[in-house]
Amino acid sequence: MASLMDDLAQVLENETVEYQRLIDLSEELREALIESDVLAVERISAGQEEVANGIQSLETKRTRIMNDIAVVLNKKPEELKISVLEETLANQPKERERLAAVRIDLKETMNELKRINQANQALIHQSMELLEFDLNLFRSMRQAPETANYNKSAVNTGDLLGSRGFDTKQ
Repeated sequence: MASLMDDLAQVLENETVEYQRLIDLSEELREALIESDVLAVERISAGQEEVANGIQSLETKRTRIMNDIAVVLNKKPEELKISVLEETLANQPKERERLAAVRIDLKETMNELKRINQANQALIHQSMELLEFDLNLFRSMRQAPETANYNKSAVNTGDLLGSRGFDTKQ
């Protein structure tokens, strides 16, 4: 059982490190979004995907370890939480403290990542709105407004300004 707890603590520590890498990349992403640096956004996104794959691998390993611990403790895996494991380790203070510290670090790291991702999401939303505004502006600049262009019989020709020029003889 002690070996499984050590393995679990190690995997959780590794996950915390990977999530911290993700935080660093997310902070870089924020700067790239602010500067509208598309190439940097692409590079950072690729790095985030790589880290996410590593986290997924660690999650698979953590799930396997938790299933093994559940078998040893004769509990259902879905009932097993880190806090339950801490209670199980009441007579092993060193392991209990390590597991509690890892849980707290991971939780704080996840909260920080969530905060940064929410800020980045707002920046992306603002960037999308600005792009849409710019596109609409460019589209409207290409279209000239319809003007009151009348021919000799006082009928509006419906021509757009600039399509035939301005008749100075009228």
